Amino acid sequence: MSGAQTEAQAALSAMLERIPYARFLGVRAELAGDEMTMVMPFGQHIIGNPTLPAIHGGVLGSFMEMTALAQLQVKEGAARQPRVIDVSIEYLRSGRPLTTYARAEIKKVGRRIANVHVEAWQEQRASPIAALRAHFLLAQGES
Repeated sequence: MSGAQTEAQAALSAMLERIPYARFLGVRAELAGDEMTMVMPFGQHIIGNPTLPAIHGGVLGSFMEMTALAQLQVKEGAARQPRVIDVSIEYLRSGRPLTTYARAEIKKVGRRIANVHVEAWQEQRASPIAALRAHFLLAQGES
């Protein structure tokens, strides 16, 4: 890992450490070049439907939102965390009791708003279990 990538990984880890829910879920970020993948290990505490068993939809939604915020941190390096304007989540299939991965793509960053898409998957990236589309209000400079 290069020095810049080591710094980015440290900043990302520090950001996730400041989010209590990220600590509760055990979420971590992995950087490989300019690609960031979030990893959420399976645990019994994230089960929403014990009959299937399936991961709770709220857990998946928050995991993908954290992925979007982390990707914005990597690309934009904002001092303050962006605020959510709106979020749309598509639940495509049940999240099984497995490790879940997510990757975000920043579609557009303007002066005030960022548009981000996230996909979450388990065994195969080509078979996502959920997708998120969100707009974030970027921190503006102090006047």
